[in-house]
Amino acid sequence: MLEFCKISFAGMQLLRKKLPQRTDKNVVKGSACTVVPKLLAGISYLRVVFNFWEPLHYLDRGHGFQTWETSPTYAIRSWAYILLHLLPAKLTKFFLGPEKRPAFFAIRVVLAFISATCEAFLYRTVVDKVNYRAGRYLMFFLLFSAGMWNASISFLPSSFAMYTTAVAFAHSLEAPSKTNMRRTLFTTLLFATGAIVGWPFALAIAIPFVFEELFLFGADTVPPKERASWMISRWGRLITCGLVAALLFIPVVAVDTLFYGKLTVVPWNIIKYNVFPDSQRGPELYGTEPADFYIANLLLNLNVIVPFAFASLPALLVTHRFDRKRLGDRAGPERSSPYTILLVRLAPMYLWFTIMSAQAHKEERFMYPVYPLICFNAAITLYLVRGWMEVVYIKWTKSPYRASQAVLFSRFTLSVVSASIVLSVSRGVAQWKYYHSPMSVVAHFEAYELVRLLNTTGHVYIPPPKYHRRRRIPTSEEEEPRINYDLLYPFNLTLCLGKDWHRFPGNYLVPDSVKVEWIKSEFDGMLPGHFAPTPREAGLVGRIEGTHVIPQGLNDLNKEEPSFYVDVSTCDYLMDSFFPLHSETSRYEPAYAADTDHWDRVKCLPFLDARHSSLLTRALWMPGQRWQRLNNFGEICLLKHNENIGRKEKELAVHKN
Repeated sequence: MLEFCKISFAGMQLLRKKLPQRTDKNVVKGSACTVVPKLLAGISYLRVVFNFWEPLHYLDRGHGFQTWETSPTYAIRSWAYILLHLLPAKLTKFFLGPEKRPAFFAIRVVLAFISATCEAFLYRTVVDKVNYRAGRYLMFFLLFSAGMWNASISFLPSSFAMYTTAVAFAHSLEAPSKTNMRRTLFTTLLFATGAIVGWPFALAIAIPFVFEELFLFGADTVPPKERASWMISRWGRLITCGLVAALLFIPVVAVDTLFYGKLTVVPWNIIKYNVFPDSQRGPELYGTEPADFYIANLLLNLNVIVPFAFASLPALLVTHRFDRKRLGDRAGPERSSPYTILLVRLAPMYLWFTIMSAQAHKEERFMYPVYPLICFNAAITLYLVRGWMEVVYIKWTKSPYRASQAVLFSRFTLSVVSASIVLSVSRGVAQWKYYHSPMSVVAHFEAYELVRLLNTTGHVYIPPPKYHRRRRIPTSEEEEPRINYDLLYPFNLTLCLGKDWHRFPGNYLVPDSVKVEWIKSEFDGMLPGHFAPTPREAGLVGRIEGTHVIPQGLNDLNKEEPSFYVDVSTCDYLMDSFFPLHSETSRYEPAYAADTDHWDRVKCLPFLDARHSSLLTRALWMPGQRWQRLNNFGEICLLKHNENIGRKEKELAVHKN
């Protein structure tokens, strides 16, 4: 069920609206698709684009934006992790043609499938090893929470660590024993994979597992005279599994060394930069947040799941005191208490939250690795609270039979799960309606504006659609919706971004024949530069040579590089935001959308003005005008430079006899 729902969600993003056009000698089948994806999830995190999607685009297409993190000078992004995502893009090109947009969504489909599979495995293990009711609650928390939906399809090492953590934690739910080598090996390998290939800090989540493996008897019964040999066996097994897992460093270091052109251990570089920065460098350069940042962020993404998750340890203590038989009581000098074992398994969420909250630099993605564990803790709390209610009811009615027939308990758990679902759906709809317009504007740019430009200049012919009784009737020409965007190369088109550079969804959604550049805004930090371009036909070998190049201007001090800007007069198109309630303008951030002398509004879509909207209504969406009146909106606009485009349309028009 989890796989079906997650994959269906990602698969729906591949739906494409075809534009009417004819098969023409200038229309190359398979070269491109004019499509408008019905996107259900935007890219809410700018590092996803510039640190991962753009390097992948470079490997795939030969050009893209480059941040200082992928410069050989600093090397804190793993090419091994990025390379894992190249195969779906290449397979999409093989089956659907060279158009990039399907490749973008195919990668998200793969990520959704992987996440759904990991979540399903965790759910099944909880049902088998913990309790079927706790597993049922976990399933709904994982399936519907807005946070899980965002994290599951994010091209981020922290999302990769979330996948591996979910499966590793599922394996760790088996009772440790002297003979269960499988549990130790699989759990160790998976935690190590998440840390070595994904994000090294995620290894901290494994600390409670290591403690359990070394010091808790688990399923073993250990008399005092056998404890020394038992401990030697356990320690030896864990060390052996750790050494086996460490072998993962070999391929990862080899790939990164190949791409950076020198011996590179990216996990160590990440730790060194974040944990041992000097006085001028460090993650604090990119912002700091208050101590309660993660509480607010988790409540936004996981809603009622969060208080239940943080109540798991207190709930376990209450159950131990008043409902001791709930988990069984086999504790003794030769056995581990089930309460101790469950306490250790609830601990990773608390440990991770404490570590991340202690850091000055905080980001939403840092919580991704423990999202499944937050859902697990919440499911355990809900299961234990339901047990309290049953105990109280039996004491009150003096009848276990009446308790078994009561619907009070199921109604309580249903209300909690339903509240979580409603709030999560509301949050998901809010993200779509309030913040999705940058991706929709870029989609319109490719699917309509660039096709209009080719049509106007005579490079392709697109007949008008046929209608019958207000219903659009597809024409035979629509069955071949292939536009060759390479025809745009002579136009030398440039799409520019200024103050909205952080809302750019990536080059995968812009044809190769259109350059993307920055114009100066009031932002004075480090913007991404460009990878050294390589020919499209150069292949992966040629791209590797390009990754060896040390780019000029990129630095790890977050200092502005003026050479990355182009003059706004050279831009053919501009993506810019306009908020009527923000009256302030400046030299570098004029109201371009209001400058009708130079810019024509091609497409403008509403975008929430968070500064002038209510906290509750901007976080959630509810139907009704009364709710929406508390929000204010601006616009994200695609603007066309009248003079530049007009000149190019005249110069490059195809004159036919």
